[in-house]
Amino acid sequence: MTRVCRTALIALTTAAIISPLKSANAEELTVMATGGAWQAALRQAWFEPFAKKANVKLNEQEYTGELGKIKAMVETGNVPIDLVTVETSTVLQGCDAGVLIRLDYSKIAERSKFLPGTALDCGVGIDVYGDVLAYDTTVLKDAPTSVLDIFDTKTFPGKRAMRKAPAQNLEWALMADGVPVTEVYKVLATPEGVDRAFKKLDSIKKDIVWWEAGAQPPQLLASKEVVMTTAWNGRIQNAIDQDKRPFALVWNNQIVEYDMIAIPKGAKNLDVAYKYLAYAAEPEVSAQLGRFIPYGPVRADATPFVPKEVLAKLPTAPDHMKTYLVSDVEFWGDQGEDLVKRFNAWLAQ
Repeated sequence: MTRVCRTALIALTTAAIISPLKSANAEELTVMATGGAWQAALRQAWFEPFAKKANVKLNEQEYTGELGKIKAMVETGNVPIDLVTVETSTVLQGCDAGVLIRLDYSKIAERSKFLPGTALDCGVGIDVYGDVLAYDTTVLKDAPTSVLDIFDTKTFPGKRAMRKAPAQNLEWALMADGVPVTEVYKVLATPEGVDRAFKKLDSIKKDIVWWEAGAQPPQLLASKEVVMTTAWNGRIQNAIDQDKRPFALVWNNQIVEYDMIAIPKGAKNLDVAYKYLAYAAEPEVSAQLGRFIPYGPVRADATPFVPKEVLAKLPTAPDHMKTYLVSDVEFWGDQGEDLVKRFNAWLAQ
């Protein structure tokens, strides 16, 4: 996940103190994450247990995942947070911009213990999630079989929702236009490939409802504003398990991503921030998130600690990995800024 888990109207400055009252000299830690069911899962799996174990007053804030908010804090010298959850592409961009500090892994865990691509210089992975397609089974009687069916307005007429960002949408657009999974980033790295992706998005642009926060896709389905939506798998599974919504997930052609956590430059409680990162990286602790939202751990040695009933819901379950694409974080780190500008200009047309 950063993926960067995001409510419909996120209160960017809302802070919730989740630890019990501590002594006056208790250490403090402020974490900014992206809200909704995902942040609630972080709270249950890690925030509250850490606060209790470390005798720390842990505060929460929410934001929509944009680098600009973190950058504004750093540039003004007013950094009220110690840790921030981010997407992998944001980690690379924030690292290059000097907005995020380079992590000292000797204070966290051995880098080789993490899955490839989840222990970056300025951010450490916290979970594995899937960008999938979701729909309401009471609305669509004929089930979609691939995420790419979002481009099929003939078979599945009606409004559909996609995240208001170029990442994932451009990859799916190329796949829907016939580009093999293994060639997606090679094609997208060319001007012709970018044009091709946007041309494919043009074909459904008038039917798209754009979402920005992770909690919006299940809300859009529940209100029947859309017949299908792209989403982070955990947000839909949470609506199925906890809210008893008649939703279903389509895994074929999912895009696999990692949520990361980072320390912004100028954070005031570095020692406590590192203590938290070390705590969350412990294999048994790392596996706990899946109990509250079905995202997988970023350490292979954490898998034995994942409850068996949870394993089948993870994006990395064998049945869910028949046709998939792993998001290329280096590509988005290098090309992300330009493609965001192109995407925003396309939206305004």
